[in-house]
Amino acid sequence: MRMIAYLLSAAATTALVTPAFAQDVPTTQPEAQAATTTSGTAAGSVDAGQAPVAAPQAYSGNASDIVITATRRSERLSNVPIAVSAVGSAALENTGANDIRQATQLVPSLLISSTGSEANASARVRGIGTVGDNPGLESSVAVFIDGVYRSRTGSGLNDLGEVDRIEVLRGPQGTLSGRNATAGSINILTKLPSYNFGGYAEATYGNYNNVRIAGGLTGPIIKDKLAFRLDGVFGKRDGFYYDVINKTDYNDRNRYFVRGQLLFEPSADVTVRLIGDYTHRDEKCCGAVYLNTQEKIDPTPGVPGDFAINPAGNRIVQVMQSLGAVFPSAGDPYNRRIANTLGRAYSNVTTDYGGSGQIDVNLGGASLTSITAYREYKSGGAGDIDYGNLDIGYRPDDGNSYRQFHTFSQEVRLNGSLFNDKLDWLVGGYYSKEDLVVADNLKFGKDYGAFAACRIVATINPAAALRAPRAAGCLSPTGRAVLSGLVPGTQPAFGTLTGTVLAGIDRLSTVSDVGDTRSTYYQDSENYAFFTHNIFKLTDKLSITGGLRYTHEAKDFHADFNNNNTVCPVQQANLSPLLASAAVPAAVKTLVGGIVTLTCTGNSTSALTAVKPSNSFKEGEFTGTGVISYKPRTDTLLYASYSRGYKAGGYNLDRSDLTANVFSTPTAADAANLRFDPETVNAYEVGLKFTSKDFTFNVAGFRQEFKNFQLNTFNGTNFIVQNISTCDTNLNGADRDASSATGACTGKTKYGVVSQGFELEAGLFPAPNYSVNLGYTYTNTRFRNNLVGSETGQPLDAALFLLSGSNLSNAPKHTVTASTAWTPDIGSSGLTALFYVDGRMTSDYNTGSDLFPEKAQDGFFLMNARVGIRGPQQKWALEVWAQNLLDTNYQQVAFSAPFQGAGSQAQTQAFGSTANQIFSSYLGEPRTYGLTLRSRF
Repeated sequence: MRMIAYLLSAAATTALVTPAFAQDVPTTQPEAQAATTTSGTAAGSVDAGQAPVAAPQAYSGNASDIVITATRRSERLSNVPIAVSAVGSAALENTGANDIRQATQLVPSLLISSTGSEANASARVRGIGTVGDNPGLESSVAVFIDGVYRSRTGSGLNDLGEVDRIEVLRGPQGTLSGRNATAGSINILTKLPSYNFGGYAEATYGNYNNVRIAGGLTGPIIKDKLAFRLDGVFGKRDGFYYDVINKTDYNDRNRYFVRGQLLFEPSADVTVRLIGDYTHRDEKCCGAVYLNTQEKIDPTPGVPGDFAINPAGNRIVQVMQSLGAVFPSAGDPYNRRIANTLGRAYSNVTTDYGGSGQIDVNLGGASLTSITAYREYKSGGAGDIDYGNLDIGYRPDDGNSYRQFHTFSQEVRLNGSLFNDKLDWLVGGYYSKEDLVVADNLKFGKDYGAFAACRIVATINPAAALRAPRAAGCLSPTGRAVLSGLVPGTQPAFGTLTGTVLAGIDRLSTVSDVGDTRSTYYQDSENYAFFTHNIFKLTDKLSITGGLRYTHEAKDFHADFNNNNTVCPVQQANLSPLLASAAVPAAVKTLVGGIVTLTCTGNSTSALTAVKPSNSFKEGEFTGTGVISYKPRTDTLLYASYSRGYKAGGYNLDRSDLTANVFSTPTAADAANLRFDPETVNAYEVGLKFTSKDFTFNVAGFRQEFKNFQLNTFNGTNFIVQNISTCDTNLNGADRDASSATGACTGKTKYGVVSQGFELEAGLFPAPNYSVNLGYTYTNTRFRNNLVGSETGQPLDAALFLLSGSNLSNAPKHTVTASTAWTPDIGSSGLTALFYVDGRMTSDYNTGSDLFPEKAQDGFFLMNARVGIRGPQQKWALEVWAQNLLDTNYQQVAFSAPFQGAGSQAQTQAFGSTANQIFSSYLGEPRTYGLTLRSRF
């Protein structure tokens, strides 16, 4: 019944009007471009003598007519035997897409979310993607802009200027171009210069004081030899959250973007394209609301499966309130009211700039393409990391918190044909050098020590009378007397160790405004690859494609620590010996371990200042693809394929302890503990594409098997990266228990994640000014059973006990998209109207990589709409639009609020433990609407 509901939602959307899913051809003369430029990169973008900003000719809206370059050859979408979606410029304009995120409205297999910073995003294809914004993990979905690989997905969330089209390739990539990817790739192709003078300008005003101004100019410098293009965008908007403490808004928008291009064609056989671009963003992002503040307890100890909400309330909430915390969104997260520590402003200044040069040369029997690029990217990270007004943790705005990429890349491809076009061959090479710097100044806030000590005391005994938040150890005179056994009828709470334990709590309460002053992590990467992709045309109807790639990756890591937390070494010296003593009761060890952990977590110790951890590795991998395609009729394509993908290993560069615990000072050799292994995938796919003038239909079935799947998880204190595989012997539930020490695999490890399902895409084009597009993706993306955390069989971290046999996070089983657009003539005046609507229905999924039930997102529906009037030849247009028209409430990612409790409802149900973790969430955007005026000349 639920699937029927999804399909009906798509039908309801299309009943409202008509789409623009690639409503215009990517250029005015795509066939001419395909004929004159065989390299397949600039092809499909270089305008054959007409201005790209000119009004498009009447067009059916049939997406199968789009000429794409996904295979590095200019081919019509309907003739490409791979699963790829192409979204044209009109479709992007109608849905209001200024970056790649809005493309999800039109591509059901694509999901994009952003978390701690909008400059760092995660893209998923078929339920697979890199979790979180850990800079040490490469993207499972690679992003290319004008043929240049971008180091992380967040670069695609910048304004892009005028875009020719966006191609979303599904499944492993690597034999066609520079960078390899395991889940898919997003290719963004922008408009190129024209030899005819022209330009465009547009202005938008909307709610939240949204102002966006964009414009472009193109024309000849030397007739038919040299042309230029200049694009610019400015955007400013108020934020979606309101901070009740600092009296300001968050998640605002304040950015600008410029791109300049030169197109030089000294002869009919040589094309040179030069691009330079610069993006600047100065925004307060990202706020998060309190989602769930309840404490869960076991009402029937010894009977698993149930839980109850503690009627006495959450002791962590009570501790925080006693210190002055407020929870403005508790019980109503979509009021979008937050409370950050007074004066702890976010500072997310992001700069992203670089240049590229592409040379295409027709050598007669072959074509040569060279793409050279250099880019720099820097994103600041100052802010209140606990997302509350209690000063628990923060990164000061002193210039010592940022992530920075310096990337040089060179790609060379040579392609041609042999044997009377029976063999279409391509060979290429790729080289990149990336220097990544992550600077961090994370500090425990001024309230941290008092809060952490109160958290320990509340764990010992939740009675508020024992606590005095601002006293030493958070102990009231009564509390200290009770725990010391000085009250008649009481005994020392920890026997002969009571004095030692209470002294540890006292020291914990003194941790205030200490931590990193500037700790710097360096990862230098060098990558080279050789690849080939060849199409053998056995007959006019039957073709075989073979592709092979070898990738070599080398990474070098080292770090410099500067930390002023002097309490940690004292705690380790006084308390760690208790943890090694067999005479200390297990319950006391647990408590003592908690005290040390809260004092030293996140490598926060002055003893690390003298330690210089370092590590390096080299790895190589063969990947490839094989495709059989058959055209029984000119309008029908059948294909079956196998591909193998690879994503390099690396180092966990997000906040993570160098050792399994913090009971002693790490050594330089412990840098190896941050390393994770490469991810590989074997993928299988079958598909059918049918194309006619009035109707298109595509279907693809797929199965993808991932080994060493790189999973990034935030456990409320640190980030954990493990390689998820499965053991070929039964672990007897050890991967689902509460211990990180059990569940090691003594046999062989195999793939641990499977993504399988099917995709349907249909288009109806009954008239030149009317079109409908529908998409449906069913994806069953699951972890297998008997999971381990590495290829060598390391036990799964206890925080991931829910994974075995479950769906991955952010991987809805059902996704339906629909778009419809109608552009009727208004009499014989030359005016046309626009009526456009699109929708995306998504089924339930969990937003947290640990799959805690508090992070679940119910299914939801998003709708965009646009209505307008356009002048003759679309020289001007006035449009009214809305995104998230129905003001649907939904969240992007829920997470465990840093340091604010421990445990989930699932742990209470499974193990009977008390769960008082507070959960926060990054929400999706509310309804926005506005008016856009645009002009072309």
